[in-house]
Order: sequence, then C-alpha cells, then structure tokens
Amino acid sequence: MTLALAVQQTKQHVLKEVFGFAQFRTGQEEAIDTLLSGGDVVMVMPTGAGKSLCFQVPALVLGGLTIVVSPLVALMQDQVAALRLAGVAADTINSARDRDDNVSAWRRAAAGETRLLYLAPERLMTERMLAALAKLDVKLIAIDEAHCISQWGPAFRPEYEALSRLKQIFPKVPVAALTATADETTRADIAAKLFGGRARMMVQGFDRPNIRLTVEAKKSAPQQLLSFVKRHPGANGIVYCLSRKKTEETAAFLVQNGIPALAYHAGMPKEAREENQNRFMSERALVMVATIAFGMGIDKPDVRYVFHADLPGSLEAYYQEIGRSGRDGAPAEAHMLYGLSDIRMRRMFIDDENAGEDRRRREHHRLDALVGYCEASSCRRQVLLSYFGETSGPCGNCDTCLKPVALTDGTKDAQLLLRAVQLTGERFGAAHLVDIVRGTLTEKIADRHHDKLAVFGSGSALSKEAWRAMIRQLVAGDFLRLDIAGMGGIQLTQKGRDLLAGRGTFQYRPVVVERTSRKERREAAASELDRGATALLETLKALRLRLARERQVPAYVIFSDRALIDMAQRRPRNKAEFAEVNGVGKAKLEEFGDLFITTINGRTEEAA
Repeated sequence: MTLALAVQQTKQHVLKEVFGFAQFRTGQEEAIDTLLSGGDVVMVMPTGAGKSLCFQVPALVLGGLTIVVSPLVALMQDQVAALRLAGVAADTINSARDRDDNVSAWRRAAAGETRLLYLAPERLMTERMLAALAKLDVKLIAIDEAHCISQWGPAFRPEYEALSRLKQIFPKVPVAALTATADETTRADIAAKLFGGRARMMVQGFDRPNIRLTVEAKKSAPQQLLSFVKRHPGANGIVYCLSRKKTEETAAFLVQNGIPALAYHAGMPKEAREENQNRFMSERALVMVATIAFGMGIDKPDVRYVFHADLPGSLEAYYQEIGRSGRDGAPAEAHMLYGLSDIRMRRMFIDDENAGEDRRRREHHRLDALVGYCEASSCRRQVLLSYFGETSGPCGNCDTCLKPVALTDGTKDAQLLLRAVQLTGERFGAAHLVDIVRGTLTEKIADRHHDKLAVFGSGSALSKEAWRAMIRQLVAGDFLRLDIAGMGGIQLTQKGRDLLAGRGTFQYRPVVVERTSRKERREAAASELDRGATALLETLKALRLRLARERQVPAYVIFSDRALIDMAQRRPRNKAEFAEVNGVGKAKLEEFGDLFITTINGRTEEAA
C-alpha cells in the first residue's frame, strides 16, 4: 500500500470513527489534503460549514501535537470538551484555569499524550512557551478566527499580530488559517502576514440560501420584536442587542409577554452565562437575547431566526451573526431593525475607539457599506455576496425580492454623481462628492479647484441626506465601490461606467424624512414615561436649568428635552450607557456625564 493511499484511508477512518461522518463536506477534503501534504492554507468557509474538521482530522492523521490558536477562553473550552467527548486527547492552557490544571495540561502535552492543544495567541507567543514547544513533536498549527490578525478586518486583535512570526519559528510545520468572515482585502492581508502571500487560498461560497434576509425601519422596536417572535412560535432564536442593559430589558420584556427568553452578555457572572447557554443549547422554543459576546463557537443547528434589534458593527459581523441560524439547512430568517440612531451610535463607537486614523476611516466605510445594504432597493443577497466578492442572480428569498419597494428613476442624478467621481480621479469620499454636486465651496474643494468642475453645484436641488442615500444605494447596486483598503475613496465599477456611458438605468429608493413639530415629538416621547420616569425627568430639568444659569446659556444648549426624556427612560448607570442617550456627544459626555449619572442613580435609588 502506498503512503498516499494509507493517508487517504486514515483520514476517512478518522472522519467516520472519531467524528461520525460518512463523507466530507464541500471544501473540507481539499483543505485537509493540502495540510497533510505539508502545505499552508487560508480557508474561508461559511459559519456552520465545518471549518474545525479541516484541522482536527489532519491533526489525528499526522499524530504528534497540533497547536490550535483561538481568541476566546469559552470557545477553547467548548471545543476541547467536544473533542474529549469524541474520544480525542485535547487540552487547553488558559487564564481561566487554575495553575495546577494548566501545569497538568502542559505535562500531558510534553509527554506526547495530547493531540490538540488550544492556546490563546498571547500565551502561545511568549518566548518561554515557544522555546518549550520547539522541543516537542509539533505537526500542525491551526489559527481559528484568523481575520483577527488583519488590520483591515473589523475584529482586529493586536495579540494576533505576533502570530506572523510562526512560519519563521516553525518553518516545516504546515499552518492553517481559518475564518468565516473575511472580505477580499482581509483575506489577502491574512495570507501576507502569515505566509508572505505564499499559501493556498480556499474560499467556499458565502451564500446561505436557506436564510431569508429582511430589514425593517425601526419604529417601535419592542413591539416590532414581539410581533416577529410571535410569528415564529415554538422556535429557537437569537436576538442581538447593542448594550448589556438593553439585553436584560429586552429579555425581561419578552418574558412579560409570554415568550421564554434568557439574557447573555459579558457583564454577567460566568456561572449565569454558562447556565443560560446550556439551557439554550438543550431546550426548545427558547429565545437568547444577547450582545455579540454570545455566538462564536455556538453550534446549535435548529436556530430558526436571528433578530438584530440594533445595527451590527459591519457586514462581516452581520454575516457571521446571521450564520448562527439555519445550520441544519432548513428555512431560517435573519431580520434586522435599522434606524438613524443606530448609525449615530456606531459612528460614535468608531470615533471613540483607541485606534489610528486609518482604521477609523476604514471602519466608517464599512459602516457605510452596511447602511447601503439596509437601504438596498435590489436583491439583498446580491448586495451581501457582492461585498464578499461573489456574484449571483436575484435570490427570491429576501424582502426586496418578495415585496419589491416602490422605486424612482434616478438615472440622471446618478450619472451626475458618477461623473463627479470620475472627474475627481476616484479618490474622494462621499462627503467631498456631495459637497461638489451640491455646490458647497469648502476649503478642500477650493484647494483642489473642484469648484471649476462642470458638475459643481449641478445637484443643489437635492439635500445632503438625499445624495448620501443615493451614494449608499449606488454602492449597494454595484455601480460604485468603497476602497476600504486604501484612502477610502469611492470608485467606479464596470457597471457604473456603463451607466455613465448611457448604458442602463438606475432605480433607487428616495430618502424619506418624516417631519413632525418639535412640540409633537416632545409630547409623544413624554407620554411614554411611567410615573418614576416622569419624576426623574422633572429632576433632570431642574439640574439642566441650574447648569444653564451657571453658564448663562439657554437650557436647551445643555441638553434638549428629547435628550432628557431619553435619559429618564434609559436611566443610564455609567458613562458607557450615558453615551447611548440621544443627544450625548463626546464633549457633553465628559462635561456632564458624571453629574447627570449621579443624579439619575440617586433618584432611582429613592424611587426604589
């Protein structure tokens, strides 16, 4: 028997006898064969497609020790537990375990008893650990959630950066980099950092056709959620919220309305999180209301829906989160609520992130791409797949396919915008382009003589909001693309060049701005306050008045009524929660945050 045939038989034996599968899924065997032959691979597979087997099978075929790099302690421990249940000698050394347990785990690995050892990147890349591993029979290295190594990616972790040294330290050991979420730029960056660009790139299709994609404007979010959940009786679902407080409040709201629901967020005690996760994994007809702390590594096949009560951080995050539904291949639904306040909050998070200007700019462009997806007038799946570099026809399984929206012919306005992109060299962002077509003479426009362009001021009839909405929809429709990896300029696609040349039309959804009087908005918001919140509102107004008199400014300069009403409803307990209040920017957060939080907490304690 040849060595190659023996290896083939061995991997089939491992697949069946250890993991209980009769055959490999699409893409798995190709990745496994690459690693078994000593090659390196960047593997991008949809969530739930079986990435773990791509390194677990060769780990058992090769023998020796396989090092698995993983970003989360909980994820490591879950995977080790699953492998042990399958009879595999797996172990982990991490900060959540007692020192004695970690020492015992290392001794087992050093004695050759362990096949897969899970480590966080910061523990692996210490000189002491690397020197110790160099003495062992390391056969394979697998880097899970590999998008974390990329500066271009939406979930960059500085600790992952050191992994770029692995091929220098273990030059003869094959390395697998695996992720479910990486656009073309991020994939190229992973390959460059880990392998100097010399690795086999394997990208499985991103499409999950069994998941229906729907987006709805946020109006009365709790009632919209309740209505949606009631349309899925007896189903398991995940509801994602932006904050810990909202997570708890939303779970309580569902329970009050007869829906079995649990909360999950990083601020909960470890025991409570594990209890809720275990219940969700084992019970039926249960809803998990969670922050993004929940989901990585969760493999529950019968989740029938994922509901985003708030806007996710990016299309990558959205794709990863909706991928936790419908893993059994049966119909599932991904429903997102989308509101302007969500965009404001996401932008503030980006601006407040302790990162360089380049990264902040890229994250704003990623957010623009997500907003474009929300505003898409064409098939949503086409927009989503296009972002990851794939093309498809209309899917027939998203809201815009099933219930097409009323569209307006925007061909002439779109051509004007496309001409502005072309004349300025495809190097500028949305704000600059909108200023050009609207005829706003900024210093930047004057410096570059863009006020001399033929298109300058030709689109003054449309508002800034209307032009920005059109740009997002042109991106969503693949007429324009965002250069996320570069300086963030907007570029023409071939489809956009065709439209500019008069070949084709552009149908879009006009931006709708609902206008009510300030008095109506204040009264409507105030009418929703309970007795305790009404009393708190009066206290906050008194504080606002005192601060205004001290500074000799009108009261609304401190905070608007709308902001105070939002405070009274939310009752923020710390600065992170206070930052979510409508009308609280960075400066006001620093100047007034502590004072208002103290007042709110004091009043809340009195009411209790």
